[in-house]
Amino acid sequence: MVGSGKAWGLCTAVDLHDCNPELIRDAEYIKRYVVELCELIDMKRFGECQVVDFGDGPVAGYSMVQLISTSLISGHFANATNHAYLDIFSCKGYDPAVVESFSKEFFGARRSVATATLRY
Repeated sequence: MVGSGKAWGLCTAVDLHDCNPELIRDAEYIKRYVVELCELIDMKRFGECQVVDFGDGPVAGYSMVQLISTSLISGHFANATNHAYLDIFSCKGYDPAVVESFSKEFFGARRSVATATLRY
């Protein structure tokens, strides 16, 4: 549907529950995730991946943003719950199931939920 003139883009939200705490607290590991994900779904990164650790209490943790030539990838990693919230938006098609499976394994999550939405 994406790229065939029927939809402008695809947005996938992936919620990862009970991730490996060491992995979601490692900025270099999060950057590696972005590189490997982009290779896997054939997306071209634009500029450097931004990974910033900030916030207090239940909202503390890393946030990540990576521009891609067809839009962006972002993520938020919650220290309090060891959950991660990822968003991949692109006007180039990709397989949301591949993104969910790869992300779950990469961050050692026990559970995951993904929602894909076509954007018009």
